[in-house]
Amino acid sequence: MKIVVLDGYTLNPGDLTWEGLEKLGEVTVYDRTPADKILERIGDAEAVFTNKTPLTKDTFDKCPNIKWVGVLATGYNVVDVNAAKEKGIPVTNIPTYGTTAVAQMAFALLLEVCHHAWAHSEAVKKGDWTNNADWCFWNYPLIELADKTMGIIGYGRIGQTAGQIAQAFGMKVLAFDEYQNKDLESETMKYVSLDELFAQSDVISLHCPLFPSTEGIINKDNIAKMKNGVIIINTSRGPLVVEEDMKEALNSDKVFAFAADVVSTEPIKMDNPLLGAKNAILTPHIAWAPKEARSRLMNIAVDNLAQFINGKPINVVNK
Repeated sequence: MKIVVLDGYTLNPGDLTWEGLEKLGEVTVYDRTPADKILERIGDAEAVFTNKTPLTKDTFDKCPNIKWVGVLATGYNVVDVNAAKEKGIPVTNIPTYGTTAVAQMAFALLLEVCHHAWAHSEAVKKGDWTNNADWCFWNYPLIELADKTMGIIGYGRIGQTAGQIAQAFGMKVLAFDEYQNKDLESETMKYVSLDELFAQSDVISLHCPLFPSTEGIINKDNIAKMKNGVIIINTSRGPLVVEEDMKEALNSDKVFAFAADVVSTEPIKMDNPLLGAKNAILTPHIAWAPKEARSRLMNIAVDNLAQFINGKPINVVNK
């Protein structure tokens, strides 16, 4: 079997191995594939892996040898899954590899808002502590999380893991999700309506998928329902937030801080409103990227193809 990986660098910049795939066929790996090279690089490959390289109806029409597509991510909007289905091509994704990594990143961002540890370390290295009149100093407000309320929008695997961490910090959790598992409720966690979550949360963390119903869910109207000084964390999808509305809320102090690992267009454009906002912490979509999580992703990707070859396809998103 001929196998091509169109954009393998972010998954494996050199600290992992493609050996698992190489056991399944003849493998060609490209770090990145520009749009004008997609058809050429797929060629007569039967199995195609993509992360962010788009595969359209035209791609499937012009590459008739494709028998299977593996998306190296959970989200699969880069592939025209309906066009693939029409041609009998299963498209698979990686559903669970990053649960703990993404939940951990949400709290890394939140703790940075609460303590600004790096900025204070840099201040010490500049001599600010040495030259300070007192035995300690802080350049930002310091925030304790215990007894505060975290609202989690999207209480699936990642949201639940974030909820467990929040409760370990002594926080109460309010969850909003279309599908509710009442067995998860306790004295420190309960499901509420979205408006209740907005009104009662000190911190709001986004862990929901990007659907038409959730796009722009953080907008000026919903921000108006929130507590003054709320903290908002987004490690899910950039378009969940109306960025111009967030900028206005930050600059007016309605929102105390916004910390995000994702933005509406990635890589971020230099005219993104958040770059001109107060108290916005932005990281370059790295929540998924710890080596442990990428190793799990690689193993699941290999298994997805192996199971297809064995006639028992798994993780198919276009059945």
